[in-house]
Amino acid sequence: MAEETLAPLGGVLDAGPSERGVAPIKPQYLTTKEQFHTFLGTKGKSPGDRAVGEPDSDRAEIGSSVCCNSSDPDTKRLKLEDGEAEGVERPPLEVEEGEPQQKKRARGQNKRRPHMKPTCYDDNRLCPSLVQESAEKCFFGERCRFLHDVDIYLASKPPDLGDKCVLFETFGKCIYGVTCRFARAHMGPQHQNLVKEELVKQWEGQKLTSNGLSKDLQHQLRKKKVRFDHSEKYLKQLSKSGRVETGEDQTPIPAAEPEAPKGEPFEASIDFPGHMAQNSASADAHESLASLESGVPLSETVSGILERETTPQTDVVCSSGHLTDEDLIKLRPREKKRLNIQNKLYLAPLTTGGGCALMNRSSKFEQIVRGMNQVLDVPLTVKIRTGVQEKVNLAHRLLPELREWGVALATLHGRSREQRYTKGADWQYIQHCVAVASPMPLFGNGDILSYEDANRALQTGVSGIMIARGALIKPWLFTEIKEQRHWDISSGERLDILRDFTSYGLEHWGSDTQGVEKTRKFLLEWLSFLCRYIPVGLLEHLPQKINERPPYYLGRDHLETLMASQNVDDWISISEMLLGPVPPAFTFLPKHKANSYR
Repeated sequence: MAEETLAPLGGVLDAGPSERGVAPIKPQYLTTKEQFHTFLGTKGKSPGDRAVGEPDSDRAEIGSSVCCNSSDPDTKRLKLEDGEAEGVERPPLEVEEGEPQQKKRARGQNKRRPHMKPTCYDDNRLCPSLVQESAEKCFFGERCRFLHDVDIYLASKPPDLGDKCVLFETFGKCIYGVTCRFARAHMGPQHQNLVKEELVKQWEGQKLTSNGLSKDLQHQLRKKKVRFDHSEKYLKQLSKSGRVETGEDQTPIPAAEPEAPKGEPFEASIDFPGHMAQNSASADAHESLASLESGVPLSETVSGILERETTPQTDVVCSSGHLTDEDLIKLRPREKKRLNIQNKLYLAPLTTGGGCALMNRSSKFEQIVRGMNQVLDVPLTVKIRTGVQEKVNLAHRLLPELREWGVALATLHGRSREQRYTKGADWQYIQHCVAVASPMPLFGNGDILSYEDANRALQTGVSGIMIARGALIKPWLFTEIKEQRHWDISSGERLDILRDFTSYGLEHWGSDTQGVEKTRKFLLEWLSFLCRYIPVGLLEHLPQKINERPPYYLGRDHLETLMASQNVDDWISISEMLLGPVPPAFTFLPKHKANSYR
């Protein structure tokens, strides 16, 4: 019997005469790079509509400075600076004399991007003892490097960003007091912090985050005063015998949860507020949505890796980073839920044997998996790729071993490490791996940006689908999957999602300058994905394919066009709509070079 052939995700290959790799947009919306930036620079007005003597905006100048010559071919104007964000200068390539200059391929991340800590934006900081309204005096006394005079602080404090404080309106009290960037919403005439007693009582005793480590516990961990008996027993046995224990003495492995719904989407979001914003946009779609909270910087502590927002939809914790064997074994959140362990590709270098390299080190991989099952009282899931090298698949050989080692569920990303996002995910290979992994449940991941993509993926027989980039580009994707329709969402509705995101960010990171700028940072990171969405009403045929580059186009209103810009300055403009003007000397370079459209 002939093997069934699956159609490629994202639509048929010959749908329309558009250029290969470029999204098919209706001709009436297409424009040039120069016209696109001119439109944004004039805020949708023609140059003649501006008042006499009114200068061109800075955005127009920035846009025109990076434009290609109008005589350049269309393919050159569509390059979008090698996939890098516009407005970012790149150093010239060093080419030896006599050799032809070759264009360096932009891929991966901007590793050496400038890093500005949010605390750098505060010229004068008020002593925490005054901010927290502590009854005790400052511990450092005269040696304290912070201000102790509220009047002096207020004289140098930047102007407030608005009249409404999210923390005050939500919880009845803003713990940031006079340092809040929305302080006039809850400050009395004598700089006292106002309180809504009824709201405070409603939230009394409730924890907003879970899996956080107290300062006392962190201190004990640093001093190595906390014992991990199960972990130490396993590591001692492993060091003596040099092999993995597989007999009756091994701790029983937790079984997979039988009530887990088949075909349930599995979403990996960028951060806490991002996950909450995506859930708010798709809560009706899947109330039991399982969400990973990844995107943790390498500099974060273990507590930062495991800490997460407490929301009804969240039932999975993801740890990321290049951790030692002992770290992997000892990370165990106090949850009666599932644990997903994955070493991020860019945090666990291949040269050190971490990340995808574990697929070539089955004995080490077995030690990690069996060791975790020794100490965990929750089912263990594993996410892997098809392999390390392109066209050298390893997953079909590894999945049966994972099943034997006690993995409750596996997720397979249909790409190799070397392939990255430049080519489509191999769902035919995922279909083959479903049969190999059975009866262990297998989730599939890759290139899902519409309900048609999700339906086609489920035809492979996977137990469920994991959505990552698609959820970042279209956080309302889960609503589309539930309702089996394309949602031509308006620019105003998309701005409401961003407004929710900023509210969640201020709740989580705070409403002072540090919290506002940290929220802005994550908002800008998210906008680097959101700008890839093409409105349904502008496409010649549906659905949009995740690896197709959007050409320059003018939206149906100014905001829709602004949201389509891949210029960093335009992302900053959107952030200023929600979080006020950026501080002096503000800088931002996107984390990802976004070459997935090639």
